[in-house]
Amino acid sequence: MAESLREWLDQVEKMGELEKVNGADWKLEIGCLTAINWSRRKSPALLFDNIKGYPAGLRVVTSSTGTPSLVGLTLNLPGGYSGLPLVHMVAEKLSQWEKDLGYYRPKVVSTGPVQENILSGDAIDLLKFPVPLWHEEDGGRYIGTGDAVITRDMDTGQVNLGTYRVMVHDRKTLGIYMAPARHGENHILKYHSRGLPAPIAVSIGHHPLVFRMACFELPPGSEYENIGAIAREPVEVIQEETTGLPIPANSEAVLVGWSPPGKKRLEGPFGEFTGYYASGEVMSPIIEVERIYHRNDPIILGSPPGRPPSDSNYYQCLMCSANLHNDLVKAGVPDLVGVFFHEMALQQFITVAIKQRYAGHARQTALLASQLARGGSMNRYVMVVDEDIDPTNNNDVMWALSTRSDPEKDIDILRRTRSTPLDPIMRKPAEAYFNSRAIIDACKPYEWKDQFPKPVDFDPALARSLKEKFKTFAG
Repeated sequence: MAESLREWLDQVEKMGELEKVNGADWKLEIGCLTAINWSRRKSPALLFDNIKGYPAGLRVVTSSTGTPSLVGLTLNLPGGYSGLPLVHMVAEKLSQWEKDLGYYRPKVVSTGPVQENILSGDAIDLLKFPVPLWHEEDGGRYIGTGDAVITRDMDTGQVNLGTYRVMVHDRKTLGIYMAPARHGENHILKYHSRGLPAPIAVSIGHHPLVFRMACFELPPGSEYENIGAIAREPVEVIQEETTGLPIPANSEAVLVGWSPPGKKRLEGPFGEFTGYYASGEVMSPIIEVERIYHRNDPIILGSPPGRPPSDSNYYQCLMCSANLHNDLVKAGVPDLVGVFFHEMALQQFITVAIKQRYAGHARQTALLASQLARGGSMNRYVMVVDEDIDPTNNNDVMWALSTRSDPEKDIDILRRTRSTPLDPIMRKPAEAYFNSRAIIDACKPYEWKDQFPKPVDFDPALARSLKEKFKTFAG
C-alpha cells in the first residue's frame, strides 16, 4: 500500500481517476471547481498546480474519496465494490482492523521526507502555501480541511489525531475550531485549565488514509494504530523536536506550535458539511506556529465541506453506515440486512433494512439506530424498511416511504435529543443543543405482511441475462 500522498496520487493516475487542473486561483476557483466536480456522475480526484500567485509545484489535492474505487484504494480494500456490498465489506473489515490494533503501533524513526525543509523564526509564513479561500462567505483562508491535528493528553500520554477546521489568521498564527467534547478539545482544555500552553501539530498533506482516520470517531489514542492496521504496516513517525509530538514522517507538511491559554480570536464563518454557514464567527483558540516542516514542493490535501454531495460526505456516510451496522449487530438486532446514511442528508437521514421477525422489530431497530453513538449525533430521521428495499437506493427508499408507511400510525417523534452547534436548524446562541427525531416505520405492517400486495418486479436472473445480451442497458 502507498505510504505517502505522492505514491497514492501515482496509483490514482494509473487508475484513470486523477484530473490535473492548471492555473486556478486560490481565491474561490479551487473551491468552486471542486464543488462542480462533486456534481459529476463520476468525480475524479483533482490535482491543482500552477495556482495563481504561486510557483509551479506547490499543489492542492481535493476530491480524494469521492468514488467507491478511490475509497477502496484509500482503505486498502479489494476493488469492484459499491453500494450496499461496499458497506458490508467495510463493516467486516472494521471488525478485523479493531482486532489487529495492537500489532500496528506507530514506529518512531529518526528522519523522514517531511524534514526536507525545516523553517522557524522569521522564515515562518503560512501563506507560502497556496491556501484556498474555499467558499464565498468564509471568514478567511483555511489551510486545514483535510488535515490531521495531533495533540496529547497531558495525564495519560495518549496521542490523538483529529480533523478540525484550521484558518490562517496571519503569517504565524492559526485559528482552530473544534466541536465540543472532541478528544483534541479535551486535550487542549486540560493544558489551559492549568495555565499551560497546549502543544499542537497540524499535518496538512498526507496519504488520505491519515485524514480519514483523523476525521472518524475512534477510541482515544487509536488513530495511528488504525492507520497501521488498514495499511498492514506501522505508521512511521518522527518525535517532533519542540513539542515531542509524533508527526507522520511521510507528511507533505506539518505546522507545529502552541495554543496559549486565554488567547482567542474570531474564527469563521465557514461553509460546513451540512451545506450551510452554520456556526458563524466564534471566539476560538489560536495556534502560535513555531516551526514548519515540509517536503520539497509540498502538496496540501484539501477536503472542503459544503452543500452535498461531496467526497467527505460520501466517505463519512459509508463509514458511519458500516459502523452503525456493526453496533446494531452487537446490540442484538436480528436479521439486519443493511444500513445507510444518505449522502445528501448526512447524519440526518438513516435507513435500516431488516427482515421482520417479530412484532415491534422495526420500532426497536429504529430506536436503537437513532440513539447509538454512530447514529446519535444530530440525527433527524431514522426509517426502517423491509429486506427487499436497498437502503442505498433513493428510489427504493422513497417508494417504501410512500407506499408502506401510514403517517398517522408509523411516525413517532423523540424530543430533546442530542444535537450540535453545527446543526443549521439550531438558533444561536443557545445554552444547550437539542433536536427532535422522527422514527419512521416503512415496513409492511407486521400483522399482515404476508398478505401485503405483491410488488411488480422481474426475476433478477432475467435482468442480469438481458443486461449481458443487450450491452447498451448495462448501466
